[in-house]
Amino acid sequence: MPLRARQAAVAALILAASTATQAASHVFLVQNSGWMEAFYTDPASQYKPLVTEVVLAAVQPGDALVLASFNQSLPGAPSPKALLAAKVDKHSQRTAVQGALAGLGVAKKPGSTALADTDLGEAVSSAIGTALGNKAGLVWLFTNNKNSPNNDQATSRRNREFYELIHHGANIKKALAFPLHMPVKGRYSANGLMIYVFAIGDEGARDLDALMRSGRLQQVVTETPARLKPLDQDTVRLTPVKVENVPGVAFSTQANGVLRADIDAGTQGATANRAQSSSAARIGWRLENTMYPYTITSARLEARSLLAGAQTPILLGADAVTGLAPGKPQPLSSAMQLPVAHLPGKWSLAAVKAAGSAAVLPGAIEVTLSEQKLELSQAFRQRMASLFPGDPLPDIFTPPEQVQGSRAVLPLEVRIRYGVAPLIGLLGGAAALLAAAVALAMAATRTRKVWVTVEGEPRTVHAKPGTVQPLHDRAGNKVADLKTSMFGTTLTDVRQGAQVRLGK
Repeated sequence: MPLRARQAAVAALILAASTATQAASHVFLVQNSGWMEAFYTDPASQYKPLVTEVVLAAVQPGDALVLASFNQSLPGAPSPKALLAAKVDKHSQRTAVQGALAGLGVAKKPGSTALADTDLGEAVSSAIGTALGNKAGLVWLFTNNKNSPNNDQATSRRNREFYELIHHGANIKKALAFPLHMPVKGRYSANGLMIYVFAIGDEGARDLDALMRSGRLQQVVTETPARLKPLDQDTVRLTPVKVENVPGVAFSTQANGVLRADIDAGTQGATANRAQSSSAARIGWRLENTMYPYTITSARLEARSLLAGAQTPILLGADAVTGLAPGKPQPLSSAMQLPVAHLPGKWSLAAVKAAGSAAVLPGAIEVTLSEQKLELSQAFRQRMASLFPGDPLPDIFTPPEQVQGSRAVLPLEVRIRYGVAPLIGLLGGAAALLAAAVALAMAATRTRKVWVTVEGEPRTVHAKPGTVQPLHDRAGNKVADLKTSMFGTTLTDVRQGAQVRLGK
């Protein structure tokens, strides 16, 4: 399509670009091509109510919202076409979305009675490049998976092009698909509907993660989302189920999934372990595949712990995994060593600061899957076949060949409990130094009695450290100087032939 025509096709969405600086930006693309006819004409269709509820679940106050219909762009008939582009508060959002969808029907080609065709790739690319201005956000796509630009019957090839856009589009960081059961009858009947959500940019990925954690979307769409991208991050989950402790070290699993190791720095066991430079524990795991709908048919396993600047291998009970299907975890045993030789010692500054409590060292356990082989699960294939009979889409869910590995990270927290001895020792040392300083100060300022004898006459002189006093005979002549310091007194500058000495 010429550049001018393409710009005209998405002109209605440009308003959304100015809202890209808001908390989150959403673009909802609602298909209304000819293949969607039954979703609009069947009186029992829940298509528009579903779109409304998804929008309300996803968009929060302050977010930027663009709602647009799409089919295939033609001269005089731009696609996507904006239905709503605004920021709306929670109270008026339902009314605004329902009002925007109320008049939406099946689109026709300009100047013809023929129903419009569909171009999924064009719709997504326009949303990313124009509505979002290539900035972060979430793009939602409601479709029946019939990708047929210019009434192209080679839907398998067109769907694969769409799939390649998802996997190789640099802006798309994450992608999920929700296959839904929605039977409708009309000129073109259908059994199901697909909702896609694409996270654009790193911030968009964080927005999608936050949305899924909130559970708001799951209250509307209860189906398990199929992951399309990425297939090399967070692909498996590790859950500790059994830990055999070692002397001086106690393991526990926190509610947030963190594995905690508590070390008592004052116990004899911990001291012995430190002398041996390591502390090993046997841990039983549950290894779970989080890449629905893919089964990990085979992969090699390696694991290590990262703590206190040290990387320590973890000995696994098996170096490979086979047939790891989504939702069917497999047991995995391991022997893990904590690098306690690298942890702060009992008399370290960290121990003094944590006296009576615990010093916390964050770390992680990392499991790497290499030479990974994936295949689409049979359960998903069967479900897709029932929702989209005769549709070739399940074949293009085949994972890209370049996805060969992945890794899982489990947070690890080591808490070293110290007694109060280091603090007491530090306070005792400080007190001793203070007492010595006081004693020195008193000694430096105290007046002392000094006995001297001048020409056989005993005398008593009162002197302070740091002073020099002249001594005279009976005739008033100077015979010597009496120099006093913190360490004693001495006679200096003694006149030749004078009879003067210290003492009586």
